[in-house]
Amino acid sequence: MFRDVVLPLCKPAIAVVALFSFMGTWNDFLGPLIYLLDQKTFTLALGLQFYQSQHGGTQWNLLMAASTIVVAPVIVLFFFTQRLFIQGIALTGLK
Repeated sequence: MFRDVVLPLCKPAIAVVALFSFMGTWNDFLGPLIYLLDQKTFTLALGLQFYQSQHGGTQWNLLMAASTIVVAPVIVLFFFTQRLFIQGIALTGLK
């Protein structure tokens, strides 16, 4: 009953929670800034900030290219979950 009735109805909500959870973890900056000390273990957001603060004259073309690569997985994941995301929004308007 759970697999046949409840799970198909909850699929959009589960997809949205998974997407927001991934985005929150992927873009986390303050948590890793507090507890990571070694540059080899920096997250991508910390690495971008470290790159910008390390070089006095930031090379913006390299920083923007790296930022595009960092954002790409989130955009790809959104495109894969977009159908469920829109389906969840459409189902909330029905009574």
